[in-house]
Amino acid sequence: MLTKENVKGFLLDLIFIVAGSVCYAVAIGMFSDPNDIAPGGLTGIAILLNYLFNWIPVGVATIVMNVPLLIISWFVLSKSMVIRTLCGIVISSVLTDVVTPYVNTLFLSTIVEGDKDPLLVCIFGGALLGLGVGLILRRGGTTGGSEVISRLFEKKYPHMSVGTLILGVDAVVITLSAIVYGHIENALYAVVFVFVGSQIIDRVVYGGRSGKMVMIMSKKQPEITQAIMTKVNRGVTLLKSQGGYSGQDQSTMLVAVRKDEVFRLRKTVFEIDPDAFLMMLTTDEVRGLGFMHPHEE
Repeated sequence: MLTKENVKGFLLDLIFIVAGSVCYAVAIGMFSDPNDIAPGGLTGIAILLNYLFNWIPVGVATIVMNVPLLIISWFVLSKSMVIRTLCGIVISSVLTDVVTPYVNTLFLSTIVEGDKDPLLVCIFGGALLGLGVGLILRRGGTTGGSEVISRLFEKKYPHMSVGTLILGVDAVVITLSAIVYGHIENALYAVVFVFVGSQIIDRVVYGGRSGKMVMIMSKKQPEITQAIMTKVNRGVTLLKSQGGYSGQDQSTMLVAVRKDEVFRLRKTVFEIDPDAFLMMLTTDEVRGLGFMHPHEE
């Protein structure tokens, strides 16, 4: 049934996917491809094919290689994810082949004089790539290629590490780029490109929702619990635990805080008990009371 919320969700998905596809296309068409940097995945293979056979456009090659993956995904994975992925692939590929060459020519002829700094190309190109992919991932889509392959393998072999699989695919493509271009520098710049992109992806997908999970063990648990709730204004969950050496029953305090609250929490704990044991872990996402609303983007 078509509702106002469904329409709103669809339009929001479309805005994110289009914006992400534009960033992705600019990163490939203006930074990666013209500077002989193949940043892994099927897009990297398409860039190498374009270098070897100039008549094969990067966008067209990307779409063609993704077609069999999307067909398989339609029967195996979420259809909504496949539709979002298809939109991202088509929009970014069309922009890469049709729009960015003209923008690139104008950019090079009016702004850039002389040779470009490859490191700056990797930093800004990787940042744009990460921003584009991050925006698409936030709405449940992908840019195709190794991400779709990894999800298919995850479905078949759930015990496999998806991150390791994607890294392996990217490593093979980057290694091939050194052979195709004939220079090890091209592969090294591709590593920088991919690294910058991966960092930005994490910031876009999780950045505003990340936090710290803190576990505290202390003999002064009641005092610390009360201080955290009053001074740091955060809730505390008490987990029943037992000391492995002492064998005594105790309560481990579990607290979720924002990054800017870490100092205040640490100061509060150790002012009460200098001998407290504190463990802190980074969490990709924190939602709920006092943090981001469950339905907020």
